[in-house]
Amino acid sequence: MIICGFDPGTHCTGYGVIDINGSSLKHIAHGTIRPKAPGLSDRLKEIHLNVISILEEFRPAEFSIETSFFATNAQTALKLGQVRGVIILAATLLGIPVFEYTPTQIKKAACGYGHADKQQISDMVAMLLGVKKGTIASKDASDALAVGICHSASRRFGGIAL
Repeated sequence: MIICGFDPGTHCTGYGVIDINGSSLKHIAHGTIRPKAPGLSDRLKEIHLNVISILEEFRPAEFSIETSFFATNAQTALKLGQVRGVIILAATLLGIPVFEYTPTQIKKAACGYGHADKQQISDMVAMLLGVKKGTIASKDASDALAVGICHSASRRFGGIAL
C-alpha cells in the first residue's frame, strides 16, 4: 500500500512517498515544494497544485500530515493552517483518506523519542527505509517521510481518519 506523508510549510513543504507491505517499509520518493510566488495566496495555489500533481503521480491509498504546532506568533500559525488546508483539500478532492499526527507522535514513531531533533529524525528515517544516510538531504522531506512512517505504525493499531 502506498502512502504519502506531508510536512507543511509556507516556504517549504516536504513530501514523502512510501510503500507499506506488512511491517516492511520501502522508500518510493521524496521532495520539497518551494513556491516561488511572493504573495501568500499565490504560494497557497502553487502548493495546492503541486500536491495534486504528486498525488496523481503516486496514487497513494492513504495520506498523512503533521498537525500544526503551537506557535508564539499568531500570524505564522494562521498561515501554516492555510497551507495545511490547501494540502488536505487536495487529498480530499482526490478521495484519499487523510490522517494527521502531532510532531511528538511522529518523532516517537520514527525515533522512539518524542523530542528527537531534525538530524536524529533524518538518520532514523534513512535507516528505517533502507536508504543511504544523507540521501534525503532536505529536512522537510525527511520529516514528511517520518509522517508516513508514523502513519504506517499507527494504521497497525487502527489509525483514525480526519
